Amino acid sequence: MTEANSQDQELTFLEHLVELRSRLLKASLSILVVLLILLPFSRKLYATLAAPLTSVLPEGSSMIAIDVASPFLTPFKLSLLLALILSIPVVLYQLWAFVAPALYRQEKRLARPLLYSAVFLFYAGCAFAYFVVFPLVFGFFTRVAPEGVTVMTDISKYLDFVMTLFLAFGITFEVPVATIILVATGITTIDKLKKMRAYVVVGAFAMGMLLTPPDVISQTLLALPMWLLFEIGLLMSRILLPHRRSGNKNEADGNSGDQATS
Repeated sequence: MTEANSQDQELTFLEHLVELRSRLLKASLSILVVLLILLPFSRKLYATLAAPLTSVLPEGSSMIAIDVASPFLTPFKLSLLLALILSIPVVLYQLWAFVAPALYRQEKRLARPLLYSAVFLFYAGCAFAYFVVFPLVFGFFTRVAPEGVTVMTDISKYLDFVMTLFLAFGITFEVPVATIILVATGITTIDKLKKMRAYVVVGAFAMGMLLTPPDVISQTLLALPMWLLFEIGLLMSRILLPHRRSGNKNEADGNSGDQATS
């Protein structure tokens, strides 16, 4: 019996590995397909990405390429990064399909909307960075350039700069999901998070200082949404998880239940 059980467990483990490999291959294939679709438009995509900067550059100024291979490698790198970002729904679906059978019904009900919300919020953060933050930041940078200095940004450095901001704002917009997960898993409660509101505001500005370039505008534009999204996370936690409002209340309910059982 022991040998049979060990063989069954080994077979199950191998089956999981095979399924995991299949899911990873499908996720990788989706990224490759999106990349192949984007490559013919890589130059136009980079022009669109650079529009917030080129629109505010002084007359006679333009972007430059310092490295010899940058005119080719930089648009290709952008296409690859966009393929990764656009394939996030497929990648997360493959992850969900692999993990979902091991979840309880109640966990599935909460995990699925959180998964959709996480994808939407990440895209919303990237859109906020492109349409709101970039015009303000680049307009500020070009206006404060010293007299006699011509602003001519390297295309590779610009890509690294904006991708850092995309990642920072995409992650920042996940605050409501993170808040709900913390409350749902019992790591903390809604009342405890409300008492930490002042620390959250300070932490938001500290994160803005660490994740964004050293300018007040981008730091503030990151910190304020982070604080507002934290408040939204608290509101959604009250709606979705009213029983997690107070840890003391849960303990009292558990004690009363034990007494009733005894």
